[in-house]
Amino acid sequence: MKKLFLALAVVAGLSSTAAIRTQNSHTISFYQEKQYKKIEVSQVSKEALEKIKKGYGSYTIKEAYRADDGEYKLVLTKDGIDTTATFTAAGDLIKIY
Repeated sequence: MKKLFLALAVVAGLSSTAAIRTQNSHTISFYQEKQYKKIEVSQVSKEALEKIKKGYGSYTIKEAYRADDGEYKLVLTKDGIDTTATFTAAGDLIKIY
């Protein structure tokens, strides 16, 4: 059971948190990663594209995904190397994977 608690504590993501209380008063916390839906690159907002191009203008957007809160996950490519990054709805960088 301790391993389960440790495994659940290690799981992290950019998401909401939930907790379950069992009959023995143990609390189990877990994270649910955001769900992104694939979109056409042309569906990324103009505002976000302008900011992204300022910082990553030498990259090409290969694939685009959007979460329900407007956050973007983009696959950027340069010189045949792909990089995945998340951006706010306004185009500010959150994280590069």
